[in-house]
Amino acid sequence: MTSLDAALMLLKSKARPDQLAGMAHYGMSVEHRLGLSMPEMRAIARQIGKDHRLALELWQTGFAEARILASIIADPKAMKDTVMEDWVVGFNSWDVCDQVCMNLFEKTSQAWRKVSEWSVRDEEYVKRAAYALLACLAWHDNKAADEQFIALLPVIVAGATDGRNYVKKAVSWALRNIGKRNLILNQASIRTAHEIQMLDSKAARWVAADALRELESESTKARLSKVQ
Repeated sequence: MTSLDAALMLLKSKARPDQLAGMAHYGMSVEHRLGLSMPEMRAIARQIGKDHRLALELWQTGFAEARILASIIADPKAMKDTVMEDWVVGFNSWDVCDQVCMNLFEKTSQAWRKVSEWSVRDEEYVKRAAYALLACLAWHDNKAADEQFIALLPVIVAGATDGRNYVKKAVSWALRNIGKRNLILNQASIRTAHEIQMLDSKAARWVAADALRELESESTKARLSKVQ
């Protein structure tokens, strides 16, 4: 088993402080960040292997890369509700939020429930997590029924008026990913986008336009026609 000190040493050995300015340019928080790329973090994760105990310890360090690494090596089946709540309020950068949702949260038994719970929270990154998680489920959960996503379209409508940049982008991401699963969900998502378009909100109009640009594109239509 890898110790916390050894894991941190592996991360720090790949530190690239010269990359922080570029990361900041893309809206990533560079506080407590070493500058590692995702391929580097995934290589370290493969070296360590699954280790839930270590994942919990890495999260507590506060380093962005340590937290992303934690999400890769953690055991989804061992994630307690209290731990998920502790982690979600610790998000302070969109990439950490999205990676944790993609690497870990979407694989937990609580994932679908957390979408609804977090979507009504006020904290920016908790709310983003709700929609990022929904986007990940739409992307990866091949066993989910269309009805599960259709039932959450009102949650997307409710989030579309949130003008905060990282929230509205995640709302659009979720709607676009749902609409790219198949033709039925594509049409349901397009109808939802037009509903959002009618809301008296600048953020909602942005979400609708951003989603419709992809959902109604010829490339999306062509790909979905082959899925059916």
